[in-house]
Amino acid sequence: LFLNQLQKDLEEVKELLTKATRKRLRDVLMTEKHKLELEIKNQPPPKPKDAAEEEKSLLGGYTVKINNYAWDQSDKFIKIYVSLNGVQKLPPENVLVNFTERSFDLLVKNLNGKNYTMTFNNLLKPVSVEGSSRKIKTDTVLVMCRKKREEKWECLTQVEKESKEKEKAAYDTSDPSEGLMNLLKKMYAEGDDEMKRTINKAWVESREKQSKGDTPMDI
Repeated sequence: LFLNQLQKDLEEVKELLTKATRKRLRDVLMTEKHKLELEIKNQPPPKPKDAAEEEKSLLGGYTVKINNYAWDQSDKFIKIYVSLNGVQKLPPENVLVNFTERSFDLLVKNLNGKNYTMTFNNLLKPVSVEGSSRKIKTDTVLVMCRKKREEKWECLTQVEKESKEKEKAAYDTSDPSEGLMNLLKKMYAEGDDEMKRTINKAWVESREKQSKGDTPMDI
């Protein structure tokens, strides 16, 4: 605002200079002109908006984290399908995907007054940033991750793979009864009340048979 006032003063001084005929008046006006030009030059530049605040104002509404998706793959691509009603009506620049070699971030801005985000870190294998893209379809965003090597992925992320390997190792033992025990423990921990009652009943019946000398159900 102050800078605008200075510029208006300078314009008026310049206009007066074109009309002034007396040397003394012209000298005074020239001095004032130089003074104003120097003052304008030394004005600090307008502060840029804080990037986060600017992004916030652009986004508006509140942000929802996307947890539901489906995925598929071809020889060249990993394809992640994200369902978002009406996404095809947005301007294309409102659907952003940022890729790195082992991750991607999806941001959908201002869809029905909300913003939607999804982040995948630690992708199982490296992808080509340049070859990856996104497509907007009816009620769906399709994220296309270009594989660096044309090979089959057994899952999407390294974490998912490690989790599967641990689970497999727990059941894949040389002692079948130990594997069964591990499986029952997992079923009990994750099961509902009905599942827990069923497992408890099987355990009690097994112990009773063992105590009677019958062939036990070894769990």
